[in-house]
Amino acid sequence: MNLQELLGSELPIIQAPMAGAQDQRLAIAVCQAGGLGSLPAAMLDAAALRKQVLALRAATDRPCNLNFFCHPQPQPDAVRETAWRQRLAPLYAEFDLDPATIPAGPGRQPFDATMAELVEELRPAVVSFHFGLPEASLLGRVRASGAKILGCATTMQEAVWLEARGVDAIIAQGLEAGGHRGLFLDMDLSSQLGTFALLPQVVEAVRLPVIAAGGIGDARGVAAALALGAAGVQVGSAYLLCPEASTSAVHRAALQSPAARHTALTNLFSGRPARGIVNRLMREQGPLSPMAPAFPLATAAIAPLRAAAEAQGSSDFSPLWAGQNLSGCRPIGAAELTRELAAGLAM
Repeated sequence: MNLQELLGSELPIIQAPMAGAQDQRLAIAVCQAGGLGSLPAAMLDAAALRKQVLALRAATDRPCNLNFFCHPQPQPDAVRETAWRQRLAPLYAEFDLDPATIPAGPGRQPFDATMAELVEELRPAVVSFHFGLPEASLLGRVRASGAKILGCATTMQEAVWLEARGVDAIIAQGLEAGGHRGLFLDMDLSSQLGTFALLPQVVEAVRLPVIAAGGIGDARGVAAALALGAAGVQVGSAYLLCPEASTSAVHRAALQSPAARHTALTNLFSGRPARGIVNRLMREQGPLSPMAPAFPLATAAIAPLRAAAEAQGSSDFSPLWAGQNLSGCRPIGAAELTRELAAGLAM
């Protein structure tokens, strides 16, 4: 069975779920072009996700992927939070913000029983997970719904772990990829490989279809991934400038500026390593800080700085998620981009 047959899509091209930069409009356009559109659920409650799924289904009868995070919820650490806000105090003062008025709390929710119930209700064709997999009972409910399950691996060891737990296909996420790293077995970033080093290792280690992700932005990248054994590709950053994406104005401006040539992994915005365009916060604090609260608690302290700066048209404190290869990121329709990527299938 090839990847298209497994997923029910015309093309083995998956639009990467990008929380905060898309809603159903992008997924609809990709689905209508024959790819597998994705809806990111990490920043949505069940009601909001249901609304987006129903809107998608009103526009297309093609299959869609629902994506969920599986991170463990950390215990709040008041000492660490206080120390982090003290470090940010000069920035708060610059924008006349009172850190005492900034609420703490998570910015993203992991997959839970409520979302499992929603999957059972909506019965999506595909469900994908980031940061590992949910507990066995929840995973069993997803499988029983009939959904095909995709897991994200950033190492060969993670791919083997996912296969042992019954996923249907594996997304091999290379170090070039924008947004959050999917690593979950070992948080050592030195274990992370580029896509075209990781991909053949994963293909050799598992018997499942492998989907290449990271650094793929055009037909040549698609062809290269297939040549190394990938059954398909997942593309995210190339879609960020599409009119159907909800990418913010400051993010769009950064993507089209010389700054986009420099990306780095950072934990400042969420508490977990994610790749984005280097901006003022990353330069001044260092992109990776041991002081940042655990994922996703770090989001709270940066949020008011982001809001204040964006109100002035600045992206100094915004998470500008983007991969290392933005050559394919252009302001063209998502359907057109999907068809351009598909040309790589025949190379």
